[in-house]
Parts: sequence; structure tokens; C-alpha cells
Amino acid sequence: MDKFYKTLYYLFFAAAVFIVVVLLSSALPIPGGIKTFVVQSGSMEPSIKTGAVVAVKPQASYEVGDVITFGPYSKTKPPTTHRIIEIKEENGRPVYVTRGDANKSEDMREVASRDVIGEVIVNVPYVGYLVAAAKQPAGFVVLVILPALIIVWDELKKIWREIMKLKNKRAEVKPEIK
Repeated sequence: MDKFYKTLYYLFFAAAVFIVVVLLSSALPIPGGIKTFVVQSGSMEPSIKTGAVVAVKPQASYEVGDVITFGPYSKTKPPTTHRIIEIKEENGRPVYVTRGDANKSEDMREVASRDVIGEVIVNVPYVGYLVAAAKQPAGFVVLVILPALIIVWDELKKIWREIMKLKNKRAEVKPEIK
């Protein structure tokens, strides 16, 4: 049973660290220009599910079939992640025609190369729900702060036990003075 709790503890710890890393990666720069986003619609299902976290990396060029993330990125308007279905050229620069895998028709607006954030290189299903929850005050407390406090408390207990062991050892070794 002790092994079960230890395994559960480390899984819990790994999940908390993962959530913090994903939260930080969306706010801080990552080498190589990689950015992470939470997919908020089902337009790319079944290949990319709603609630997935995607890691996006800028590329020198893009090809038909690549899944790209593009468009404005603000608190009120998330970027779009769709597949390139055709590449045109305007004024010597590529312009991409895109479509979500679940959509029957292409996107109404063509995507200029300057609007492309990057190509999807990693897709982790459902984790975005946890990340979105962790961005809310209550979710942050439950998914980040509380696990961190539990881990710190557990480590402090271990340190205290070791201090008490050392103290008891010293008391046993101390010669009696008569």
C-alpha cells in the first residue's frame, strides 16, 4: 500500500509540474520560438481534439498538409489552428488557403505568411482543459498552489524526521558526565 501512495504522490507531482510548465510556456519565451496554445473548438477533430494543448514552432516554409496556427492572438481572440489545403502567391509571398479537418469548406479568409505563428509540432489531447482551469483563480489554487503546498509540507516532514534522527543519534553517542 505504501508503494501505491508513493506512486500516486509522484504522479500527482508530475502532473502539477506539467501544468505549471504549460502555463509558463504560454507566457514566457521558449527557445526556438515555440509557443503553446489550447485548442478551443472542434474544427480540427478528430486529428486535434477540443481541449488539446498544441505546441507550435515557426518554420521557414510550409507545405500543403501542414497544420498551422495563425491569426491574431489576444485575451479575447485566440488564434486558429487549421490545415493548409492550397498555397497561392501574392506579391511574391505565399498565401495559404486553410480548412479545419472537421469543416466541409475552406476558411473564408486566406492566410498571409506574416500571420502564421507556426506549424503544430506536438498535440496533447485534453490537457488544455486543465490549463484553462489553472488560468482561473480557483483552478490555479486547486491545480497549482494546493499541490505545491502538499509537496512542500511532505518535504518539510521528511526534513523534520531526519533532524530528529540526527538529534537522537547525538543524544545516544554523548558520553555521560559524572
